[in-house]
Amino acid sequence: MVSVFLREHESIERALRRFRKKAERGGLNREIRRRVSFIKPSVERRNKRLRSLYQQRALNKRIG
Repeated sequence: MVSVFLREHESIERALRRFRKKAERGGLNREIRRRVSFIKPSVERRNKRLRSLYQQRALNKRIG
């Protein structure tokens, strides 16, 4: 869980900015998006395999 405590003489806007950065670095938004809808395990495996193939092709294209 991401938590941010308000420091002395710190504006709420600044604390909110710190919270957003921590949430982004912690992967909170990605996790929320992932949990919004159910994805079948077979579809997850397929997406993982396709993502891996895409990354391999991009890497091979860069190398030569």
